[in-house]
Amino acid sequence: MQAIKELYKTGRGPSSSHTLAPERACRLFTSVYGAYPFYEAELFGSLSLTGKGHYTDNIIRESLPGETEVIFSLDWDEDFPNGFYLRAYDENHELRQKWTVFSIGGGSLQIKEYPLNWNDEVYFEKSYKEIRALLEKENITLPEYVYRHEPDLKEYLNGIIDAMIACVDRGISTEGPLPGRLHLNRTARQLYTQSTESLLENNDLRLMAYAFAAGEENAAGGSCVTAPTLGACGVMTALVYYCAKDRNMDRGRLCDALAIGGVFGNLIKQNATISGAVGGCQAEVGTAVSMAAASAAYLMGQTIDQIEYAAEIAMEHNLGLTCDPVMGYVMIPCIERNAMGVLRAFDAATLSRYMSRVRKHLVSFDMVVETMKQTGMQIPIELKETAER
Repeated sequence: MQAIKELYKTGRGPSSSHTLAPERACRLFTSVYGAYPFYEAELFGSLSLTGKGHYTDNIIRESLPGETEVIFSLDWDEDFPNGFYLRAYDENHELRQKWTVFSIGGGSLQIKEYPLNWNDEVYFEKSYKEIRALLEKENITLPEYVYRHEPDLKEYLNGIIDAMIACVDRGISTEGPLPGRLHLNRTARQLYTQSTESLLENNDLRLMAYAFAAGEENAAGGSCVTAPTLGACGVMTALVYYCAKDRNMDRGRLCDALAIGGVFGNLIKQNATISGAVGGCQAEVGTAVSMAAASAAYLMGQTIDQIEYAAEIAMEHNLGLTCDPVMGYVMIPCIERNAMGVLRAFDAATLSRYMSRVRKHLVSFDMVVETMKQTGMQIPIELKETAER
């Protein structure tokens, strides 16, 4: 598996596949080859079909130093469905450099002509079963397992927590319209205000307000954290904000919780997908709920087996979720799904705690990940994020 650092990244919304990944590719292209006067980005798959609604063309133009033409095409000869050709031309309009870029979900990239060291394998275990066996053999905890492979991860995750908190702070403080043809107004501030009006704290509404805050910041092109994607950023961000601000939980434990959630997210990313264009929304919000459920279970003091059970429950009950953004914007139903997702994460952690006292769960996390992969393959292309309908 890749480093957990590659799972949690800070970037501009509204879509990690459509904005963060192209931005990373364009900036890397420039750093490798220097500036050229003319560029051409030819988009395919989901990048082409919903690139306008996701502002893919804008972010590409902003990320390249020369005059840039963005082409929306349909005929893509590559195996992976989501990507673009990036070409650089000299002052005589002669082609000088070309990359084939695949946007594989969560802002992560593969480039056919240029290997990326951030895609290197850091964890050698391929399944949760293998990780669980190693933990038992060496008598170590999940956080110890993670920090053994990424010694400086805790410091990095502290920065991720800061970014999540800043994102929600902006979201619950800002009002006004969101960009695009849906003409939606922000609602997170109003939801948050309503959650504070009752004499009894309304935890569910407050959690949903935090998820809305992150989702609306993302929809507005603000800076958010992929967890595992920008379209699903509200789930983990709401959990972290609530635990940090409303429950005053220890920063170190929150970092450990993020690390644990990252293990489960990484397993899904490696063995299935976190791309909505490939697996539907089960791959984005479903993964986010699974990660958050594992994190919540850890924060509740649950055992390693209960943590796995929580992650499995969370994914199991998101199987088959289609990716169907209205008009291609990451707003409806995406933001509401994030709000419901953080509640489902806590519900899954609660169920794992009490069900494990009654019986041993029969479906493993590895099994549900494989099921999600197979389910995603069966979801028609019209019901994935491509908006081809």
